[in-house]
Amino acid sequence: MSERSAAPGGLALIESLVNTLDIETGADSLDSAEGRDRFGITEAHLDDARELRESLRAALLAHAGHPPHRTVTSLGTLLARAPLYVRVEDRDGSAVLAPAADGPLLSRVAAAVAEALVAGTWTRLKACEAGTCHWAYYDRSPAGRGRWCSMQVCGARAKMRRYRAKGP
Repeated sequence: MSERSAAPGGLALIESLVNTLDIETGADSLDSAEGRDRFGITEAHLDDARELRESLRAALLAHAGHPPHRTVTSLGTLLARAPLYVRVEDRDGSAVLAPAADGPLLSRVAAAVAEALVAGTWTRLKACEAGTCHWAYYDRSPAGRGRWCSMQVCGARAKMRRYRAKGP
């Protein structure tokens, strides 16, 4: 949907996971083995991945000042289940939260959220306000007040609706 460049750091994982569902058409790339393989999701964990995706979408809508698109499990509840550990680099002593074991999707998302919190970028990842879209995008606007994933599509549609609603 969006012509924007990918979100920075680990937020790119979250952005791409949320954007596996095209709400307007109903196409879900997690329906295919190839789409699941991009995230290391097995068919047995597909429902959990979809639950995580929609909880993330609700959080990104909140970043943009909008209510959840539907009832979802709280993102905090899901992330509390994520096994993480503190990895300290021997060469320079830097530390990061890292996914435990082989990095299940939930742990990788939790680590990405933690990284973005530290970097101050978490709330810049938003979901498009258009009800038929809710595509994830990284808001690079100076004031952080972006509303749509694409000014050429969702922004233009919203502005046209407002214009038509005003009447002659």
